[in-house]
Amino acid sequence: MIKIIIPGTFATLNEYIDANRTGRGRWNKGNSMKQRDQHVISCYLPRVRLKGPVIIRYTFYERNRRRDLDNVSGYFHKIFQDALVCAGVLPGDGWRYIRGMSDEFEVDSKTPRIEVILDNGEE
Repeated sequence: MIKIIIPGTFATLNEYIDANRTGRGRWNKGNSMKQRDQHVISCYLPRVRLKGPVIIRYTFYERNRRRDLDNVSGYFHKIFQDALVCAGVLPGDGWRYIRGMSDEFEVDSKTPRIEVILDNGEE
C-alpha cells in the first residue's frame, strides 16, 4: 500500500473540456493543461514500479463545497493515472493494471490537497 499526497487542487472536468475546445490545429490548451498537470503530479509519485493490479482510493480535500464532486474527480482521475504510467509506476492504466477506484470528498479550507492510496494487496 502506497500513500501519495498532492497539495492544492486541479482543474475541473468542465474546465478541461472547455480548454479542449480551443485551437483549430492538432494542439490546444487542453493538451498543454494535461501535460503541465501530469508533470506536477509526477513530482510527488514514489520511485517504485508496481506490476499491478491496484485499487486506487482518492480523497479530495477541497477549500469549500462550491465545485461539483464529479467535476473535481473526473479530470484528476485521467491525469493521475496517465502520470502513473508516464513515471513508470504502473505499466498501463487499463483493466489489467487498475482493478477499481473510489472517491471520498472532504473540506479543508487551509490545506486543500488530494490524498491517493495505491493498494496492491501488499502490506
